Amino acid sequence: MTHDFDEIIDRAESDCIKWRYYDRDALPMWVADMDFRSPEPVVRALRERVEHGIFGYAEEPCELRDLIVNRLQRMYGWQVAPEAIVFLPGVVTGFNLVSAAFASPGDGVLVQTPVYPPILSAPRNHRLVRQATELVRGADGRYSIDLDAFEASISDRSRLFLLCNPHNPVGRVFTPAELGGMADICLRHDLLICSDEIHCDLVFSGHPHTPIAALDPAIAARTITLMAPSKTYNIAGLNCSFAVVENADLRKQLQAGRAGMVGDVNLLGFTAALAAYRDGQPWLDELLGYLEGNRDLLVDYVNQRLPGVRTIAPEGAYLAWLDCRQANLPGKPFDFFLDRARVAVNDGATFGQGGEGFVRLNFGCPRSLLLKGLERMRAGLESVLYSAYEGHAA
Repeated sequence: MTHDFDEIIDRAESDCIKWRYYDRDALPMWVADMDFRSPEPVVRALRERVEHGIFGYAEEPCELRDLIVNRLQRMYGWQVAPEAIVFLPGVVTGFNLVSAAFASPGDGVLVQTPVYPPILSAPRNHRLVRQATELVRGADGRYSIDLDAFEASISDRSRLFLLCNPHNPVGRVFTPAELGGMADICLRHDLLICSDEIHCDLVFSGHPHTPIAALDPAIAARTITLMAPSKTYNIAGLNCSFAVVENADLRKQLQAGRAGMVGDVNLLGFTAALAAYRDGQPWLDELLGYLEGNRDLLVDYVNQRLPGVRTIAPEGAYLAWLDCRQANLPGKPFDFFLDRARVAVNDGATFGQGGEGFVRLNFGCPRSLLLKGLERMRAGLESVLYSAYEGHAA
Protein backbone atom coordinates (compact mmCIF):
# COMPACT_ATOMS: atom_id res chain seq x y z
CA MET A 1 0.00 0.00 0.00
CA THR A 2 1.10 3.56 -0.63
CA HIS A 3 -1.02 4.84 2.27
CA ASP A 4 -0.01 3.81 5.78
CA PHE A 5 -3.22 2.83 7.56
CA ASP A 6 -1.16 1.07 10.25
CA GLU A 7 0.25 4.39 11.47
CA ILE A 8 -0.69 5.21 15.06
CA ILE A 9 -1.54 8.91 15.35
CA ASP A 10 -1.84 10.35 18.87
CA ARG A 11 -5.27 11.95 19.01
CA ALA A 12 -5.56 12.09 22.80
CA GLU A 13 -3.66 15.37 22.89
CA SER A 14 -5.90 16.95 20.25
CA ASP A 15 -9.45 18.27 20.58
CA CYS A 16 -10.87 14.89 19.49
CA ILE A 17 -14.19 13.94 21.14
CA LYS A 18 -13.58 10.27 20.41
CA TRP A 19 -10.35 10.14 22.40
CA ARG A 20 -11.19 12.65 25.15
CA TYR A 21 -14.75 11.73 26.15
CA TYR A 22 -13.75 8.78 28.34
CA ASP A 23 -10.82 8.38 30.72
CA ARG A 24 -7.43 8.21 29.06
CA ASP A 25 -6.93 4.52 29.86
CA ALA A 26 -10.12 3.54 27.96
CA LEU A 27 -9.59 2.58 24.32
CA PRO A 28 -12.22 4.46 22.27
CA MET A 29 -13.99 2.30 19.68
CA TRP A 30 -17.32 4.07 19.69
CA VAL A 31 -18.19 7.20 17.64
CA ALA A 32 -18.02 6.77 13.83
CA ASP A 33 -14.74 8.63 13.38
CA MET A 34 -11.81 6.75 11.85
CA ASP A 35 -8.29 6.95 13.27
CA PHE A 36 -6.65 7.35 9.86
CA ARG A 37 -5.02 10.45 8.46
CA SER A 38 -7.20 12.00 5.75
CA PRO A 39 -6.00 11.76 2.14
CA GLU A 40 -2.90 13.83 1.41
CA PRO A 41 -4.64 15.83 -1.37
CA VAL A 42 -7.21 16.95 1.20
CA VAL A 43 -4.58 17.93 3.75
CA ARG A 44 -2.61 19.76 1.07
CA ALA A 45 -5.64 21.67 -0.21
CA LEU A 46 -6.55 22.76 3.31
CA ARG A 47 -2.98 23.84 4.03
CA GLU A 48 -2.84 25.92 0.86
CA ARG A 49 -6.18 27.54 1.62
CA VAL A 50 -5.16 28.38 5.19
CA GLU A 51 -1.91 29.89 3.97
CA HIS A 52 -3.95 32.29 1.85
CA GLY A 53 -4.75 33.94 5.16
CA ILE A 54 -8.17 35.46 4.42
CA PHE A 55 -11.33 33.62 5.42
CA GLY A 56 -14.23 35.71 4.22
CA TYR A 57 -17.58 34.51 2.97
CA ALA A 58 -17.17 31.78 0.37
CA GLU A 59 -19.16 30.45 -2.53
CA GLU A 60 -19.14 26.79 -3.51
CA PRO A 61 -16.16 25.72 -5.65
CA CYS A 62 -17.13 25.87 -9.29
CA GLU A 63 -16.03 22.26 -9.95
CA LEU A 64 -17.69 20.60 -6.98
CA ARG A 65 -21.25 20.30 -8.25
CA ASP A 66 -20.15 18.75 -11.54
CA LEU A 67 -17.77 16.39 -9.72
CA ILE A 68 -20.66 15.09 -7.63
CA VAL A 69 -22.94 14.70 -10.65
CA ASN A 70 -20.26 12.76 -12.52
CA ARG A 71 -19.53 10.64 -9.45
CA LEU A 72 -23.18 9.63 -9.04
CA GLN A 73 -23.31 8.61 -12.70
CA ARG A 74 -20.04 6.68 -12.56
CA MET A 75 -20.70 4.83 -9.30
CA TYR A 76 -24.43 4.20 -9.47
CA GLY A 77 -25.57 4.91 -13.02
CA TRP A 78 -27.65 7.69 -11.47
CA GLN A 79 -28.02 10.70 -13.74
CA VAL A 80 -29.04 13.85 -11.88
CA ALA A 81 -29.04 17.47 -12.97
CA PRO A 82 -26.51 19.82 -11.34
CA GLU A 83 -29.30 21.94 -9.88
CA ALA A 84 -30.58 18.89 -7.95
CA ILE A 85 -27.59 19.21 -5.58
CA VAL A 86 -28.27 21.21 -2.40
CA PHE A 87 -25.28 21.75 -0.11
CA LEU A 88 -25.84 21.40 3.64
CA PRO A 89 -23.57 21.56 6.69
CA GLY A 90 -24.34 17.99 7.76
CA VAL A 91 -26.46 14.90 7.16
CA VAL A 92 -27.98 15.04 10.66
CA THR A 93 -28.85 18.67 9.92
CA GLY A 94 -30.33 17.42 6.64
CA PHE A 95 -32.80 14.89 8.01
CA ASN A 96 -33.82 17.25 10.80
CA LEU A 97 -34.41 19.97 8.22
CA VAL A 98 -36.50 17.58 6.12
CA SER A 99 -38.52 16.58 9.21
CA ALA A 100 -39.28 20.20 10.03
CA ALA A 101 -39.94 21.32 6.44
CA PHE A 102 -42.23 18.51 5.32
CA ALA A 103 -44.21 17.52 8.41
CA SER A 104 -46.33 19.32 11.02
CA PRO A 105 -46.55 18.65 14.77
CA GLY A 106 -48.40 15.40 15.35
CA ASP A 107 -47.50 13.93 11.95
CA GLY A 108 -45.85 10.51 11.79
CA VAL A 109 -42.29 9.63 10.76
CA LEU A 110 -41.31 6.04 9.96
CA VAL A 111 -37.99 4.65 11.20
CA GLN A 112 -36.50 1.14 11.32
CA THR A 113 -34.89 0.08 14.58
CA PRO A 114 -32.29 -0.48 15.81
CA VAL A 115 -31.00 2.66 14.11
CA TYR A 116 -28.58 5.60 14.42
CA PRO A 117 -29.73 7.57 17.51
CA PRO A 118 -30.07 10.98 15.78
CA ILE A 119 -32.59 9.36 13.40
CA LEU A 120 -34.51 8.13 16.44
CA SER A 121 -34.58 11.59 17.98
CA ALA A 122 -35.35 13.63 14.84
CA PRO A 123 -39.15 13.22 15.07
CA ARG A 124 -39.20 14.29 18.72
CA ASN A 125 -37.06 17.32 17.90
CA HIS A 126 -39.90 18.64 15.76
CA ARG A 127 -42.92 17.42 17.77
CA LEU A 128 -43.58 14.60 15.35
CA VAL A 129 -44.62 11.03 16.16
CA ARG A 130 -42.01 8.31 15.69
CA GLN A 131 -43.51 5.22 14.04
CA ALA A 132 -40.94 2.46 14.49
CA THR A 133 -40.73 -0.94 12.83
CA GLU A 134 -38.07 -3.34 14.07
CA LEU A 135 -35.80 -4.95 11.51
CA VAL A 136 -35.99 -8.76 11.53
CA ARG A 137 -32.89 -10.54 12.76
CA GLY A 138 -32.51 -14.01 11.30
CA ALA A 139 -31.00 -17.05 12.99
CA ASP A 140 -27.72 -16.31 11.20
CA GLY A 141 -27.64 -12.76 12.58
CA ARG A 142 -28.47 -11.07 9.27
CA TYR A 143 -31.20 -8.44 9.31
CA SER A 144 -34.05 -8.14 6.82
CA ILE A 145 -37.21 -6.09 6.37
CA ASP A 146 -40.74 -7.23 7.18
CA LEU A 147 -42.62 -5.25 4.53
CA ASP A 148 -46.00 -6.15 6.00
CA ALA A 149 -45.00 -4.76 9.40
CA PHE A 150 -43.46 -1.74 7.68
CA GLU A 151 -46.74 -0.95 5.94
CA ALA A 152 -48.78 -1.66 9.05
CA SER A 153 -46.89 1.06 10.93
CA ILE A 154 -48.24 3.72 8.55
CA SER A 155 -51.18 5.82 9.69
CA ASP A 156 -53.23 8.56 8.08
CA ARG A 157 -50.88 11.06 9.76
CA SER A 158 -47.68 9.51 8.36
CA ARG A 159 -45.75 11.93 6.18
CA LEU A 160 -42.13 10.80 6.04
CA PHE A 161 -39.86 7.75 6.02
CA LEU A 162 -36.31 8.20 7.35
CA LEU A 163 -34.24 5.45 5.70
CA CYS A 164 -30.68 4.60 6.72
CA ASN A 165 -28.74 2.79 3.96
CA PRO A 166 -26.08 1.46 4.34
CA HIS A 167 -27.67 0.79 7.69
CA ASN A 168 -26.13 2.01 10.92
CA PRO A 169 -25.68 -0.02 13.13
CA VAL A 170 -26.63 -3.42 11.63
CA GLY A 171 -24.34 -3.09 8.60
CA ARG A 172 -26.83 -4.02 5.88
CA VAL A 173 -26.51 -2.63 2.35
CA PHE A 174 -30.08 -3.05 1.19
CA THR A 175 -30.64 -4.69 -2.19
CA PRO A 176 -32.60 -3.07 -5.03
CA ALA A 177 -35.46 -5.50 -4.33
CA GLU A 178 -35.61 -4.52 -0.67
CA LEU A 179 -35.41 -0.83 -1.50
CA GLY A 180 -38.06 -1.20 -4.18
CA GLY A 181 -40.42 -2.92 -1.75
CA MET A 182 -40.13 -0.08 0.75
CA ALA A 183 -40.38 2.58 -1.96
CA ASP A 184 -43.53 1.07 -3.45
CA ILE A 185 -45.23 1.18 -0.05
CA CYS A 186 -44.16 4.78 0.46
CA LEU A 187 -45.50 5.78 -2.96
CA ARG A 188 -48.83 4.06 -2.31
CA HIS A 189 -49.23 6.05 0.90
CA ASP A 190 -47.83 9.30 -0.52
CA LEU A 191 -44.91 9.39 1.91
CA LEU A 192 -41.76 11.39 1.33
CA ILE A 193 -38.55 9.35 1.59
CA CYS A 194 -35.50 10.93 3.21
CA SER A 195 -32.57 8.57 2.72
CA ASP A 196 -29.44 8.91 4.87
CA GLU A 197 -26.75 7.40 2.63
CA ILE A 198 -23.70 8.88 4.34
CA HIS A 199 -21.86 5.52 4.29
CA CYS A 200 -22.60 4.84 0.61
CA ASP A 201 -18.91 4.92 -0.42
CA LEU A 202 -17.91 2.45 2.31
CA VAL A 203 -19.28 -0.85 1.03
CA PHE A 204 -17.50 -4.19 0.81
CA SER A 205 -17.03 -6.80 -1.89
CA GLY A 206 -20.27 -8.21 -3.25
CA HIS A 207 -22.48 -5.51 -1.74
CA PRO A 208 -22.82 -2.56 -4.14
CA HIS A 209 -24.76 0.43 -2.93
CA THR A 210 -27.94 1.47 -4.73
CA PRO A 211 -29.41 4.91 -4.00
CA ILE A 212 -33.13 4.40 -3.51
CA ALA A 213 -33.86 7.42 -5.71
CA ALA A 214 -31.93 5.80 -8.59
CA LEU A 215 -34.47 2.96 -8.85
CA ASP A 216 -37.17 4.82 -10.73
CA PRO A 217 -38.14 8.42 -11.66
CA ALA A 218 -41.36 8.13 -9.64
CA ILE A 219 -39.34 7.22 -6.55
CA ALA A 220 -36.84 10.00 -7.23
CA ALA A 221 -39.70 12.50 -7.36
CA ARG A 222 -40.59 11.61 -3.74
CA THR A 223 -37.06 11.25 -2.34
CA ILE A 224 -34.46 13.48 -0.73
CA THR A 225 -31.09 11.70 -0.61
CA LEU A 226 -28.41 12.79 1.87
CA MET A 227 -24.73 12.06 1.14
CA ALA A 228 -21.37 13.45 2.23
CA PRO A 229 -17.60 13.01 1.92
CA SER A 230 -17.31 13.18 5.71
CA LYS A 231 -17.26 9.51 6.76
CA THR A 232 -15.62 8.38 3.53
CA TYR A 233 -12.55 10.60 3.79
CA ASN A 234 -12.53 11.11 7.58
CA ILE A 235 -13.34 14.82 7.42
CA ALA A 236 -16.54 14.87 9.52
CA GLY A 237 -15.38 17.85 11.57
CA LEU A 238 -15.41 20.06 8.47
CA ASN A 239 -19.20 19.83 8.08
CA CYS A 240 -19.88 19.43 4.38
CA SER A 241 -22.71 17.34 2.96
CA PHE A 242 -25.31 17.56 0.23
CA ALA A 243 -28.85 16.57 -0.60
CA VAL A 244 -29.93 15.27 -3.98
CA VAL A 245 -33.43 16.61 -4.64
CA GLU A 246 -34.58 15.97 -8.20
CA ASN A 247 -38.11 17.28 -7.68
CA ALA A 248 -37.97 21.07 -8.12
CA ASP A 249 -40.99 21.64 -5.87
CA LEU A 250 -39.43 19.62 -3.05
CA ARG A 251 -36.18 21.49 -3.56
CA LYS A 252 -37.96 24.83 -3.27
CA GLN A 253 -39.73 23.72 -0.08
CA LEU A 254 -36.46 22.44 1.41
CA GLN A 255 -34.69 25.73 0.70
CA ALA A 256 -37.59 27.69 2.19
CA GLY A 257 -37.43 25.56 5.33
CA ARG A 258 -33.76 26.33 5.92
CA ALA A 259 -34.10 30.11 5.58
CA GLY A 260 -32.50 31.84 8.53
CA MET A 261 -32.03 28.52 10.35
CA VAL A 262 -29.58 26.32 8.44
CA GLY A 263 -26.47 28.01 7.16
CA ASP A 264 -24.12 27.23 4.32
CA VAL A 265 -21.15 24.89 4.20
CA ASN A 266 -18.07 26.62 5.56
CA LEU A 267 -15.07 27.59 3.47
CA LEU A 268 -12.78 24.76 4.61
CA GLY A 269 -15.54 22.18 4.30
CA PHE A 270 -15.93 23.07 0.63
CA THR A 271 -12.14 23.01 0.16
CA ALA A 272 -11.85 19.52 1.65
CA ALA A 273 -14.83 18.12 -0.25
CA LEU A 274 -13.50 19.34 -3.58
CA ALA A 275 -10.06 17.83 -2.99
CA ALA A 276 -11.53 14.55 -1.72
CA TYR A 277 -13.87 13.99 -4.64
CA ARG A 278 -11.35 15.16 -7.21
CA ASP A 279 -8.18 13.44 -5.96
CA GLY A 280 -9.08 11.04 -3.14
CA GLN A 281 -10.09 7.86 -5.00
CA PRO A 282 -6.70 6.07 -4.79
CA TRP A 283 -6.73 6.58 -1.01
CA LEU A 284 -10.32 5.34 -0.79
CA ASP A 285 -9.59 2.24 -2.86
CA GLU A 286 -6.81 1.24 -0.46
CA LEU A 287 -8.87 2.17 2.59
CA LEU A 288 -11.67 -0.19 1.55
CA GLY A 289 -9.23 -3.08 1.27
CA TYR A 290 -7.78 -2.29 4.69
CA LEU A 291 -11.22 -1.98 6.31
CA GLU A 292 -12.32 -5.27 4.77
CA GLY A 293 -9.27 -6.91 6.32
CA ASN A 294 -10.14 -5.38 9.68
CA ARG A 295 -13.73 -6.54 9.32
CA ASP A 296 -12.75 -10.12 8.55
CA LEU A 297 -10.27 -10.23 11.42
CA LEU A 298 -12.89 -8.85 13.81
CA VAL A 299 -15.62 -11.28 12.79
CA ASP A 300 -13.28 -14.27 13.15
CA TYR A 301 -11.95 -13.06 16.52
CA VAL A 302 -15.37 -12.28 17.99
CA ASN A 303 -16.98 -15.55 16.97
CA GLN A 304 -14.06 -17.72 18.03
CA ARG A 305 -12.55 -15.93 21.02
CA LEU A 306 -15.18 -13.77 22.74
CA PRO A 307 -17.28 -16.20 24.83
CA GLY A 308 -21.00 -15.64 24.39
CA VAL A 309 -20.60 -12.86 21.81
CA ARG A 310 -21.56 -13.21 18.15
CA THR A 311 -21.46 -11.01 15.07
CA ILE A 312 -21.67 -11.24 11.29
CA ALA A 313 -19.69 -9.37 8.66
CA PRO A 314 -21.18 -5.94 7.96
CA GLU A 315 -21.84 -5.33 4.28
CA GLY A 316 -21.01 -1.65 4.54
CA ALA A 317 -19.51 0.99 6.90
CA TYR A 318 -16.83 0.33 9.52
CA LEU A 319 -19.18 -0.47 12.40
CA ALA A 320 -19.67 -3.95 13.85
CA TRP A 321 -22.86 -4.92 15.69
CA LEU A 322 -22.03 -7.37 18.47
CA ASP A 323 -24.70 -9.57 20.05
CA CYS A 324 -23.72 -10.04 23.71
CA ARG A 325 -26.98 -11.52 24.96
CA GLN A 326 -25.51 -14.99 25.56
CA ALA A 327 -22.43 -13.77 27.42
CA ASN A 328 -24.19 -13.72 30.83
CA LEU A 329 -22.70 -10.38 31.71
CA PRO A 330 -23.39 -8.65 35.02
CA GLY A 331 -25.33 -5.63 33.76
CA LYS A 332 -25.29 -3.91 30.38
CA PRO A 333 -22.61 -4.97 27.87
CA PHE A 334 -21.63 -1.33 27.33
CA ASP A 335 -20.90 -0.83 31.03
CA PHE A 336 -19.13 -4.17 31.29
CA PHE A 337 -16.69 -3.51 28.47
CA LEU A 338 -15.98 0.01 29.69
CA ASP A 339 -15.49 -0.96 33.34
CA ARG A 340 -13.94 -4.41 33.04
CA ALA A 341 -12.11 -4.20 29.70
CA ARG A 342 -11.49 -0.45 29.42
CA VAL A 343 -12.93 -0.42 25.90
CA ALA A 344 -15.49 2.26 25.02
CA VAL A 345 -18.13 1.03 22.56
CA ASN A 346 -21.67 2.25 21.85
CA ASP A 347 -24.56 1.01 23.98
CA GLY A 348 -26.94 -0.92 21.74
CA ALA A 349 -29.94 0.23 23.78
CA THR A 350 -29.45 3.80 22.48
CA PHE A 351 -30.29 2.54 18.97
CA GLY A 352 -33.89 1.79 19.95
CA GLN A 353 -35.99 -1.36 20.01
CA GLY A 354 -33.92 -4.43 19.18
CA GLY A 355 -30.67 -2.92 20.43
CA GLU A 356 -30.77 -4.20 23.99
CA GLY A 357 -27.91 -6.61 24.71
CA PHE A 358 -25.84 -5.38 21.75
CA VAL A 359 -22.90 -3.01 21.38
CA ARG A 360 -21.56 -1.22 18.32
CA LEU A 361 -17.81 -1.28 17.73
CA ASN A 362 -15.88 0.98 15.34
CA PHE A 363 -13.16 -0.94 13.49
CA GLY A 364 -11.99 2.04 11.42
CA CYS A 365 -8.58 2.13 13.09
CA PRO A 366 -5.06 0.72 12.71
CA ARG A 367 -5.16 -3.06 12.99
CA SER A 368 -2.95 -3.09 16.07
CA LEU A 369 -5.48 -0.93 17.93
CA LEU A 370 -8.32 -3.20 16.83
CA LEU A 371 -6.48 -6.25 18.15
CA LYS A 372 -5.66 -4.44 21.39
CA GLY A 373 -9.34 -3.66 21.92
CA LEU A 374 -10.47 -7.19 21.11
CA GLU A 375 -7.87 -8.69 23.44
CA ARG A 376 -9.03 -6.43 26.26
CA MET A 377 -12.61 -7.53 25.65
CA ARG A 378 -11.59 -11.20 25.65
CA ALA A 379 -9.74 -10.78 28.95
CA GLY A 380 -12.78 -9.12 30.49
CA LEU A 381 -15.11 -11.88 29.34
CA GLU A 382 -12.77 -14.62 30.51
CA SER A 383 -12.61 -13.00 33.94
CA VAL A 384 -16.38 -13.45 34.21
CA LEU A 385 -16.10 -17.10 33.23
CA TYR A 386 -13.32 -17.63 35.76
CA SER A 387 -15.34 -15.97 38.51
CA ALA A 388 -18.36 -18.12 37.65
CA TYR A 389 -16.18 -21.26 37.71
CA GLU A 390 -14.74 -20.36 41.11
CA GLY A 391 -18.21 -19.72 42.45
CA HIS A 392 -19.44 -23.06 41.15
CA ALA A 393 -16.42 -24.91 42.54
CA ALA A 394 -16.91 -23.34 45.95
